[in-house]
Amino acid sequence: MQRRDFFKTLTLATASFALAACPASSVPPEAGVSIRPGQVWRDTDGAPINAHSGCVIFQEGVYYWFGVHCVEGDAGNSAQVGVRAYSSRDLVTWKNEGVVLAVSEDPRSPIARDCLLERPKVIYNESTRRYVMWFHLEPKGQGYRGAQSAVAVAEHPAGPYRFVASFRPDAGTWPVNTPKALQKELNAEEARRLGRIHFIGGEVPDYPGDLIFRRDFRGGQMARDMTLFVDDDQRAYQVYASEENGTLHVSLLSDDYLRSAGKYARVLPGGFNEAPAVFKHGGRYWMVTSGCTGWAPNAARLAVADSIWGPWRQVGNPWIGEERDTESSFGTQSSSFLQTSRPDLVVYLADRWHPENPIEARYVWLPVDFREDGRPYLRWRDAWDPRTPLKPAP
Repeated sequence: MQRRDFFKTLTLATASFALAACPASSVPPEAGVSIRPGQVWRDTDGAPINAHSGCVIFQEGVYYWFGVHCVEGDAGNSAQVGVRAYSSRDLVTWKNEGVVLAVSEDPRSPIARDCLLERPKVIYNESTRRYVMWFHLEPKGQGYRGAQSAVAVAEHPAGPYRFVASFRPDAGTWPVNTPKALQKELNAEEARRLGRIHFIGGEVPDYPGDLIFRRDFRGGQMARDMTLFVDDDQRAYQVYASEENGTLHVSLLSDDYLRSAGKYARVLPGGFNEAPAVFKHGGRYWMVTSGCTGWAPNAARLAVADSIWGPWRQVGNPWIGEERDTESSFGTQSSSFLQTSRPDLVVYLADRWHPENPIEARYVWLPVDFREDGRPYLRWRDAWDPRTPLKPAP
């Protein structure tokens, strides 16, 4: 979620729309259910879980949840602590594993306190036997101009993670799905045209869709909201919002998952998608994104492809229900999908933001339903239990 100039005008009432329109579950504790989307979730010590815009992985019988640790007040919109982890055997009871990647007290560090550290995602590399974390990084004091990816590694899922590097991915590489005629750097007139446009992180008039990736050829592509995906062959990909948020990139990672491999594709150019979350089901690749509206919730978008490289096509809003709810995605924004140890259970992981006091943001996890043709969809549940078979959708 980009907090750029265009979005500074969002009011408290607008940004908190979801909290009013989509109240927390009213199911009483004695009902025996386990996951209550939108409520305060607590760890085994009784403290509220603090792990935002992250992911969950399953390793050797244990689930590990990673997310940004937020603090109260406006300071919580930048990194004050780092990435925290929790562990669970049932997706219900979570043990605090502590801060697994801490911000640095060295002001020269890329991850110095007050940087913007967002959307941490962790995957396991079977060849190196290392856990690799990628996240969106904006160095301290640069706003969202940095648009970098960052990488950290650990020997154990609960860390500690060691910071490796930050960079813009895919420097010196042309996208695989772009005509040869466009595989050239900008000329002087094209550069002047770009220089006259004020990019705001959202849609702009006359978006120059075939210029920005060429501008960034040498220095690397802009990378903001992101996710990671590991395919059946153990090849890993970063999917990130690029080109001033106007176009998504799907980028192959190196064999050790620590850097870009130098192969990427441009996806849904000019569509202004962010918050990508990807999973595979029925031999097809599915991706949920949101529009670029700052902290304000919007209607989610579902896309599908037969290959990770595309072509991707959008197939509408994955949410079903009342229009007033589906048009705000029930007040959520996608973070990632969890393909659990149960083949029939894929879980949508999302955040319900509270930018005025980030620590008050809530988690919304919901099981994915599938139509007969294999298309996924999402519907609201006040509560559900991941340990039991799901009831069929009405």
